Amino acid sequence: MRALREPAFVQVAVGAALLALLVLPPMRLALESSMSLHMLVQYPALMLVGALLGKALPHEPAQHLTDWNELGISGLAACALFFAVLMIPRVLDLALVDARVEFAKFAALLFAGAVLRPSLRAAGLVIQGFFLGSVVPMTIVVGTLYRDAPLRLCNAYRLDDQQQLGLALICVAGVTTAGWFLLVVRRLSISAA
Repeated sequence: MRALREPAFVQVAVGAALLALLVLPPMRLALESSMSLHMLVQYPALMLVGALLGKALPHEPAQHLTDWNELGISGLAACALFFAVLMIPRVLDLALVDARVEFAKFAALLFAGAVLRPSLRAAGLVIQGFFLGSVVPMTIVVGTLYRDAPLRLCNAYRLDDQQQLGLALICVAGVTTAGWFLLVVRRLSISAA
C-alpha cells in the first residue's frame, strides 16, 4: 500500500471504522428495518465509506481505475447501473434474506462511492448533465411508483414506509438537480469573470 499522507490516513481510518459499524448486525439490521433507512441512510453511508476507503488504493490499481474511467464515463455509467439495480423492490427484499445479494449490494455501493467523485471531476458539464439526465428521471419514476402503488412492492416493508420513501426519492431527485444547476451557474460565472 502506498504511503498515505495524514489527511488521507484519517479518511481511511474513518472509512474503516464506519464500515465496521455498518456491517455489525445491530446497525445493519436497524438500517434495514425501514425501507427509507435502507435506501436513504445505508446506501449513502456505504458510498461515503467507499469514497473514504478509495484513498487507500495502491498506486497501480488506482492508475488502472483512472485509465478505465477516462472522462468519468465508465464510473458514472457503473454508478447509474448500480443505482438502477439497487432500487428494484425484489433486490431490496433479497438483500435482507440472501447473504450473497447483501454482499453484492455492499460491494456495489462501496465501488460506486469510490468512483463517483473522481468520475464527476473527470467529466465535463455535458457528461455530468447526461448522467444526471438519466439518473434523476429514473429516481423520480421509481419514487412515483413507490409513492403511488396501491400494494406493497417489497414484501419486507410496510406500504406507508414505501410511500414515504417514494416521496423522499422525488425530493432527493429535485434537490440533486437544483444543487447541480447551482454548481453549473457558479462554475460558469467564475469562468466568465
